[in-house]
Amino acid sequence: MAVYLSYEYSKAVLGGVAVEKISVFIKGLAAIAATNCCMLTSLYLHGTAMKILAIAASVVYILVLCIYPCKSKEGGRLGRIHRGSFLMKIFLIAVTADIGLNVYFGLCGRGWKAVLINCVTAFVMLALIFMISAWRLYLSSVQLGIRWRALGAVFAFIPVINIIILVHMIRLADDEYTDEVARIALDKSRAADKICQTKYPILMVHGVFFRDVKLINYWNRIPAALEKNGAKIFYGKQQSADSVANIAAELKARIDEIVESEGCEKVNIIAHSKGGLDARWAVGMLGADERVASLTTINTPHRGCQFADYLLSKAPEGFKNAVANKYNAALKKLGDKDPDFIAAVTDLTASGCAEINRQCKDSPKVFYQSVGSYSVSALGGRFPMNLSYLFVKYFDGKNDGLVSVDSMKWGEKFILLDPPAKRGITHADIIDLNRENIKGFDVREFYVGLVSDLKKRGF
Repeated sequence: MAVYLSYEYSKAVLGGVAVEKISVFIKGLAAIAATNCCMLTSLYLHGTAMKILAIAASVVYILVLCIYPCKSKEGGRLGRIHRGSFLMKIFLIAVTADIGLNVYFGLCGRGWKAVLINCVTAFVMLALIFMISAWRLYLSSVQLGIRWRALGAVFAFIPVINIIILVHMIRLADDEYTDEVARIALDKSRAADKICQTKYPILMVHGVFFRDVKLINYWNRIPAALEKNGAKIFYGKQQSADSVANIAAELKARIDEIVESEGCEKVNIIAHSKGGLDARWAVGMLGADERVASLTTINTPHRGCQFADYLLSKAPEGFKNAVANKYNAALKKLGDKDPDFIAAVTDLTASGCAEINRQCKDSPKVFYQSVGSYSVSALGGRFPMNLSYLFVKYFDGKNDGLVSVDSMKWGEKFILLDPPAKRGITHADIIDLNRENIKGFDVREFYVGLVSDLKKRGF
């Protein structure tokens, strides 16, 4: 109890971060002693019973440390990230010291058998610490991504490089833990306010070549963030690829279904990419404006992509048909009834959108607004947006990897998100595709603010 009270007092005086650093250092020293127990007992303890007892205590300490390395208020995924990062720090302290100590023991003329036994026991204990800490981080951290997981596995036994990678992985895990704990606290603090509880429910409409499925949410962490703040969410459930007119008819039927089943009179639409064009057509051409209060388009190519015009005009007919047939076959397996790859891509061209804009006019009954973002370079995002960025820039100018900023503008209000530093906010980042916490841009909080504004407008 005294130890616990001292710990809590230290947290109050020094702050949680400082106390945790001290705790890591102290437990790191204990881990160094435990992993070098064979050599230390031979040097400083007399009597077989005492040596056996000390070694047994060291083994027990390492096992307990691996199971419960630190105190964490959070359970589940965040608790595992916290404990994994804490244990990995202890591993780095212990492994660095152990290498130096074993070299020292060898140079001091200790018996080679004693040094060898000590090296083996230290290796086994350190390997256990590393494996459990890495297991926690690999299974729980979202921010490590595929790249850092792969680098960690490939360079695990290459000196210096593995330390650099581990330090970066720890930093990513610590930042993720801190960010998520702060978000939980923020959502709890405003839970009663229900800032996203709009008058009408939210209908989220996906873009081309994706579908709404239970296992993978197109919008990733965004809907959950909105729901925690009072929003009621529905999804378009339209086909992944077809013409704007055909998809719009599906959306019109979906809107009618929601309004009639919920008795909500209208919906607020938030649509990404081509979904914005599909929603505009449903509202402007199919009478959905009677049941839509607002339409917010996210990185939608309202004026199309000249890059798409170029590709369709230059690609041989046989090649286009072969690609289309493969896509359509794959899309049918994913649930599309009658996908049309060519029709979907054609409606995304600059010429195709010009025709859509000529026919489809905005309804005065609906509030229209748009959101746009962009990358600052080809390195400003993840694959494949960084690959397509340069091509789109050549034909269309400043873009998010697929759509130009000029093409995104539509409606009474346009929100342009300036990218933080050199990172950029890509076509994928704006829907949280990679679930990446981008420094300087909180995608979940942006949508919370967006929907909160709709509530303030009375929608």
